[in-house]
Amino acid sequence: MKQLILVRHAKSDWPEETSDFERPLADTGLQDALKMSKFLKNHNIAIDYLVSSPAVRALNTCKIFNQTYHLKFGTDEKLYNPSENNFQSVIYDLNDELNSVAFFSHNNGISNFANSISEDIFHFPTCGVAGFQIECDSWSQFDGADKKLLFFYEPAKIKV
Repeated sequence: MKQLILVRHAKSDWPEETSDFERPLADTGLQDALKMSKFLKNHNIAIDYLVSSPAVRALNTCKIFNQTYHLKFGTDEKLYNPSENNFQSVIYDLNDELNSVAFFSHNNGISNFANSISEDIFHFPTCGVAGFQIECDSWSQFDGADKKLLFFYEPAKIKV
């Protein structure tokens, strides 16, 4: 059994003359990412590895989560402006020793991918988190595996 956790990057700023890729987190985003990571850890949501889009706002969200979880993490360009197939490509590259992996990415891709693997329809707010149980022993079995939504959290609706 595997668990996939999808995290949309936290609220970002867009200062003048800043490219989309370089956008930093807003103060609210910094607070939400810390709050959400502590909430997940306090609710015993296990994570073995973190994979982030290399874009500044997603990577900084990942790094804040890592302050709570203290894990190894990596980046994958396929999680920046992703299509549904990009997510699957990253999944198939995962080591089977990892049982619970969190991806840090962007909308609309993250919402579209989540909706493609679940009958629940939802739209990720910034720093929204969805966890899915994947009925497989190997990440290579992802496509044909049964998937079940375990949780969906929004920063505005949680208390730490």
